[in-house]
Amino acid sequence: MLKITVTRSEGAAQLCLSGRITIDSSPELREQLLALLSGEPLDGLTVDLSNVPYMDLSGIATLLEALKIARRRKTGLQLTGLHDRPRYLFEVTGLLSLFENCGPVSAPSIQKAQ
Repeated sequence: MLKITVTRSEGAAQLCLSGRITIDSSPELREQLLALLSGEPLDGLTVDLSNVPYMDLSGIATLLEALKIARRRKTGLQLTGLHDRPRYLFEVTGLLSLFENCGPVSAPSIQKAQ
C-alpha cells in the first residue's frame, strides 16, 4: 500500500510517499503527479522517496513521465530521499543523470536518505 501526502506552498508542492511503488500502486502516483503538474503552474515539485523501500520499473516510468511533463511546463522536479533498491534502479537504467539536473542549482536533486 502506497500512502501519498501532498503539501502545497507558494509556487511549489511536495509529494511525500510512503510504501512500495509497484505496478499496482503506480497508477495512483501517476494520477497525483499529473494532477499537480497539470493544475496551477508550479515553480517546483519535490517528490520525497525517503519512506519508499521498494520501487519497480512502473514507478520509474511514472516518475520519468512526470519529469517530461515538468520540463515541458518549466517546473523543477526534485527527488529526495532516494536510497536502496529505488536508487539502484535509477542507476542501472541510466536514468539517474536525467533527474540530477532537475532541481535547484544550489542543491542536488537526488539525495541519499540519512
